[in-house]
Amino acid sequence: MKSFKSALIAAAVASVAAGAVTSAQAETELVVVSWGGAYSASQQGAYHDPYMAANSDVTIVNDDSSNAAVAKLRAMNEAGNVTWDLVDVVAADAIRLCDEGLAEIIDHDKVLAPAPDGTPASEDFGDLIVSECFIPQIVYSTTFGYRTDLVSSTPTSVCDVFDLEKFPGKRALEKNPINNMEWALLCDGVAPDQVYEVLGTRDGVEKALAKLGTIKDSVVWWTKGAQTPQLLADGEVVMGSTYNGRLFSVIEEEKQPIAMLWDWQVFDLDGWIVPTGTKNKAAVMEYLRFATDTQRLADQAKFISYGPARKSSAPLVGKHATLGIDMAPHMPTDPANSKTTLLYNYEFWADNRDDIDERFQSWLLQ
Repeated sequence: MKSFKSALIAAAVASVAAGAVTSAQAETELVVVSWGGAYSASQQGAYHDPYMAANSDVTIVNDDSSNAAVAKLRAMNEAGNVTWDLVDVVAADAIRLCDEGLAEIIDHDKVLAPAPDGTPASEDFGDLIVSECFIPQIVYSTTFGYRTDLVSSTPTSVCDVFDLEKFPGKRALEKNPINNMEWALLCDGVAPDQVYEVLGTRDGVEKALAKLGTIKDSVVWWTKGAQTPQLLADGEVVMGSTYNGRLFSVIEEEKQPIAMLWDWQVFDLDGWIVPTGTKNKAAVMEYLRFATDTQRLADQAKFISYGPARKSSAPLVGKHATLGIDMAPHMPTDPANSKTTLLYNYEFWADNRDDIDERFQSWLLQ
């Protein structure tokens, strides 16, 4: 009898333990790495909150480390401890991470939802799938904003950024060579279709740095997209580069005396990669199918002025979620905004980023 009773107790304990394990397994925490500020807020509203509402066993935790994603993923991989589940990166970084085996290869038509009319995801995203590891989300641009009350005349050219005499005051530039080098060469007389050819030479790199050197003492360097809008709002800079959606937020939502300078905005892509070694791969893939469908990508445009990457999403872009204004005219692809544009060269920067970045960082210390 005692043996039978002991067996019953043991079975009960085992059952409780098994139940605890099942309960623990049912709770999934996904660490999603993105850019912070208005951009992460747009993802929260369009993707994270609706997904968690429909999946009570999933908690999504935001990490604003995308600006250092490549270095951190390399370190995690070397340590054998990948703690991120999904990472938002620009297309060039996705190519690098894929080439280094740090991002999962994605079967887009298997993992992602088709368009509402049945068009496979690979066709709906089309040429924006620039890497077999990359899942596009948005088309955005890096451009300039300026304080309307701190300039004596309206800037009309990106080269006004380099004109300290006509437009005195501090500028905000990102603390890396991308875009800065292209603008410097454009404003030093290089033809737009020759920019990357010139930048691919040692002399071209030095030429770009020399042009940047003409304003170096007046530059505040930023590392996160939310910094320039704050610097502009605080009046610490007169002009500053950042992502067009961040400027939209500070102009339209915060009603700051800031305007857009669209001249030679640089078009780029942003999207997801799944880190190799994530411990929640199955859960991540389920989330991705939801977060990248036609409606969800259109929904993000309710919160921020970035163009959705799916062709089928574009007709669904409507009004801002709280302001009620039409979002289409605020997109970087709007004809009025895209008279002069430079298409970011993903392959060039994937191949040359490390070398040019090393020279740029050395130049910063001079």
